[in-house]
Amino acid sequence: MLHTDMLPRDTAVRLIDEDGTVVADEHYALPDTPTLLRAYRGLVEGRRINDQAGALVRQGRLAVYPSSHGQEACQVAASLAIADTDWLFPTYRDSVAVIARGVDPADALVLLKGDWHSGYDVREHRVAPQATPLATQLLHAVGFAQAAKHRGEDTVVLALCGDGATSEGDFHEAMNFAAVFHVPVVFFVQNNEFAISVPLSRQTAAPSLAHKAIGYGMPGQRVDGNDVAAVLAVLGEAVERARAGGGPSLVEAHTYRMQAHTNADDDTRYRERTEVQAWAARDPLLRLRAHLTDAGALDNETEAQFAAGAEQIATAMRDALNTDTELDPEDLFRFVTTTRSSQLDEQWALLRGEIERSESAATHTGGAA
Repeated sequence: MLHTDMLPRDTAVRLIDEDGTVVADEHYALPDTPTLLRAYRGLVEGRRINDQAGALVRQGRLAVYPSSHGQEACQVAASLAIADTDWLFPTYRDSVAVIARGVDPADALVLLKGDWHSGYDVREHRVAPQATPLATQLLHAVGFAQAAKHRGEDTVVLALCGDGATSEGDFHEAMNFAAVFHVPVVFFVQNNEFAISVPLSRQTAAPSLAHKAIGYGMPGQRVDGNDVAAVLAVLGEAVERARAGGGPSLVEAHTYRMQAHTNADDDTRYRERTEVQAWAARDPLLRLRAHLTDAGALDNETEAQFAAGAEQIATAMRDALNTDTELDPEDLFRFVTTTRSSQLDEQWALLRGEIERSESAATHTGGAA
């Protein structure tokens, strides 16, 4: 028997087209105006965060930054589609979603500065640490969701990943476990067409990534990842399905990585500029702006307010990252285990001795160690 209710649509769900016109859909409703205004503010802030982080990389204040420029609709929708009691499991490219969940921008960027792995309290914000290895966070997300289910908690887990992660074994293990044990998790794949330099055509031969869901016994759906209204609607349905005990699902958002993989990448080596320019016309921010303006819901004053709020976030990022971190070498040993072992004590004593000898030598030579 073919479970057609688990199959995604032939074309991605869209509620607002590229010029801002509403597209009628027999299943998904357009979110209300207050929700879309909130989403638009998130897009404005997200774009400013991406731009400011790029500038901080060029200034040497961030070691690396994987930009989500052009993918902000996915980032904002991910933060808005879940309740305060739910959890977000992000990737390294999901800083905008992390910040939108209430994490201080400076704390969210600590990992990318090359400092602590996670600069924020995951329990306070219900946001797991950003994962750099592909797909590892999906296993963590599924385990967390299973634990919440055992505890009887009203918790849904939204697990983010990219198209490249779907080629990892962890992705398939997480999908299988989630379906078999019927856990409240939503897998959200941001298909931005490239895993660094590897195009989607080298990742899968399936009609879409959403089609992979039925193989594990869960529904899959495709959505226009540059239409924040559609992403909100599709993700919202998947989240509520999980909350009601309907089990896991997979949502694939079709979007595009407008900028290089990171500042260490040269994307001109593997994609044409004409391709990038074609996606510029599908900008999620411009699309929603056109819709809200035409609907009379967005005026110059509101636009200025959103821009000012975004600039405050950018200023806070600059101020926080333009300060040097005071490093304590003992931290290398202090947080390895709850109780420090004798071996770690010995290693710290050796390092401390080397530091003291170096400082002593610098003092005797007038600072030239």
